[in-house]
Amino acid sequence: MKGLLRWLVLVVFAVVAMQLYFVGRIAMMAVIDPQSTAFQRSEAWRLVAEKGELKWRQQWVPYAEVSNHLKRAVIASEDATFSEHEGVDLEALEKAWEKNTKAEQRAEKLANRATPAATGKAAAKPPKIVGGSTITQQLAKNLFLSGERTLMRKGQELVLTLLLEALLSKQRILEIYLNSVEWGEGIFGAEAAAQHYFRKSASQLSAYEAARLAVMLPRPKYFETRPGSGYLASRAGTIAARMGGIELP
Repeated sequence: MKGLLRWLVLVVFAVVAMQLYFVGRIAMMAVIDPQSTAFQRSEAWRLVAEKGELKWRQQWVPYAEVSNHLKRAVIASEDATFSEHEGVDLEALEKAWEKNTKAEQRAEKLANRATPAATGKAAAKPPKIVGGSTITQQLAKNLFLSGERTLMRKGQELVLTLLLEALLSKQRILEIYLNSVEWGEGIFGAEAAAQHYFRKSASQLSAYEAARLAVMLPRPKYFETRPGSGYLASRAGTIAARMGGIELP
């Protein structure tokens, strides 16, 4: 019994120590720009392992030097209520849950109607899962966490999200996000993305250029190889039309 109690105390101590470590790291980010994120480092190692080369393009630029068009486009595309919520958008999560449930139901119906030969193909192609993560949640995951999807990891993501919102301003959260998010293979941050795709600085992006970059965010590597995508152009037009109603932090 004493051994079990000692083990539980050690586990609690380790958990508390880890959370205090995260508090310290995030508090420092109020004044010190993070040099890299967990996601960036994992991508760098992947590229070295697969291709034998380190591809990493990133140049930090202050919040004021990022086009307001890009700020509005990213918020409109990724998290329309960013300036209002406290890290988690419950309404967006509920909508994502409903969409995912309907997608699973459709996939199940198609699988039931399919022939035995086609059933295997349907099973191999699961329904697309829609996320409900806010910009703050995405930043929490990219900064500190691995890509695994477990209940414990999601719980840690929620704690980190609340810490980011408590210790940093909305403007600082958006600044770090725009400077560290992936925009293609080995391309991180708004400045590197603007230079790579449009040969100009992030401060000079037009509304439509900013909208195209914002639309790429859920699948940057996919759209990097498909610059002529009809979906990309159409969706960018939709986001550009929404940008006027976005309030910046």
